[in-house]
Amino acid sequence: MLIDTAVSFRLNNDSEIYEANNNQIKKINKNITCEKMKTVSNETETIVTNDISTWSYFLKNDIKWKNAVILVVLHIIAIYGFITFPYIERYKTVLYMQFMIIFSGFGVTCGAHRFWSHRSFSAKLPLRILLATCFISASQVPVSAWVREHRVHHKFSETNADPHDSRRGFFFSHCGWLMLDKHPAVLQKSKTINMSDIEADPVVTFTDRYFKFLKLIVMFTTVAIPVYCWNESWYYAVMSQFLKFIYNSHSTWCLNSVAHMWGYKPYNRSIASADNSFVHLVTYGEGCHNYHHTFPSDYSTPEIGIGGFDVTTKLIHFFAKIGWAYNLKKSSTSLVERTIRSRGDANILSSALI
Repeated sequence: MLIDTAVSFRLNNDSEIYEANNNQIKKINKNITCEKMKTVSNETETIVTNDISTWSYFLKNDIKWKNAVILVVLHIIAIYGFITFPYIERYKTVLYMQFMIIFSGFGVTCGAHRFWSHRSFSAKLPLRILLATCFISASQVPVSAWVREHRVHHKFSETNADPHDSRRGFFFSHCGWLMLDKHPAVLQKSKTINMSDIEADPVVTFTDRYFKFLKLIVMFTTVAIPVYCWNESWYYAVMSQFLKFIYNSHSTWCLNSVAHMWGYKPYNRSIASADNSFVHLVTYGEGCHNYHHTFPSDYSTPEIGIGGFDVTTKLIHFFAKIGWAYNLKKSSTSLVERTIRSRGDANILSSALI
């Protein structure tokens, strides 16, 4: 992150004065101790702070122009495809697209999220391979990168170390963070995350090593299926999977933006994450975000309120019945009730949620 002009400022609840200039944040006065990190290139001290005034996505040197251009182009194509796609005439392809939204989404919500990031259940090798395949079809990033960022997000939510800090606004937390350099605090705290379980998983190790190659194979296969199974044109086969990718991307991003800015907080009023029924709908069951940030190791969502609609949990139950998933972790009813009484709002659960 480069800062074009020098800026002097104070940290929250801090009597020290700091100066930001030329990609460095230096402490001017040295009367107290604060959290800091060493830069690799030189030995100046970079202050890790919750002050976000100098971190704006309007500074041109912050922007990853390649990512920004790619995202803009992808959305222009998506808008054109969404408007012009012949949904009725190509209904088989539309149904297939819907199936692939759930298939690839399952790799994100169940695989990268509930299984690898939070270890909310255990999975045998066949299920781990299936989850990896589903995740690869989502065309995001390697599993280990996804898990690391998500664990950082949970541990440092709504601080500068949060990769998609919602305090920086809707656009940033939704997709803007992908177009910008990471805050130094994100880079620093990412190094403190324990990833030993991920590094020890041979499925993750293999898919990470050959991620680009595997992604190309899965992309071609998912496009070829409608072409060779019901004579779909290559154009509409490609466009259907393109629209699937855009949909899954935005539904995932909504968890970082919408579910951290709007909704209800029945389980913990003190955190930004909220239960949001719109997000719950578009993600097929991930919208109980206030519950999730309060009980992150729970394999499911609550069975009350909007939590009753949860495709991911139902699929986990299916794999548990056939023996592929086991050791499902669930927060006890007594713990949830005590948490609601101490930190939440029981009245919200009986109200109409947005």
